Amino acid sequence: MAQNIARFDPDAKPDKIVEAAKLANVHELILRLPDGYNTPLGENAARLSAGQKQRLALARALYGDPVLFILDEPNSNLDAEGEAALDRAIRSCLDRGASVVVIAHRPSALAAIQQILVLSDGKTAALGPRDEVMRKVLMRPAQGQAQNVQPGQQPGQPQLQAPQAQNVQALQQSKRN
Repeated sequence: MAQNIARFDPDAKPDKIVEAAKLANVHELILRLPDGYNTPLGENAARLSAGQKQRLALARALYGDPVLFILDEPNSNLDAEGEAALDRAIRSCLDRGASVVVIAHRPSALAAIQQILVLSDGKTAALGPRDEVMRKVLMRPAQGQAQNVQPGQQPGQPQLQAPQAQNVQALQQSKRN
């Protein structure tokens, strides 16, 4: 586990590995494994659920305090606890001055992001403040109509309108730049 989080860095500092794991909310899970941070993952990390794998990947992305943090569908397999960890991680990166890019279909991944770019057919469909853009592209099912629920989406949770908003990319740059 530790080697995976540290991206196999031979000079990895254990405190930095634990810091990344805590921020990704995977630390307690790791401590419950047979050998803790020394537990081998094995092929495809088969002993972990999809959400646990995604949180482990989040810890790996956070390791080393990157200045550019790019997340592609970071909440596709996360439960509420994992979503909260993702939000904390994004906010932590922004607080320390990193630039963050989030590519997502589930709007909950964008809670900490201030600027959103919506692409449709490879072209800009909307660009601006998160709340303003989200009002334009979110679709809520009409009363009595069935909602098409995407994988990893909770029933009743807003989804991005198709075909107008096929992909949302959110960019939050550091205020220090």
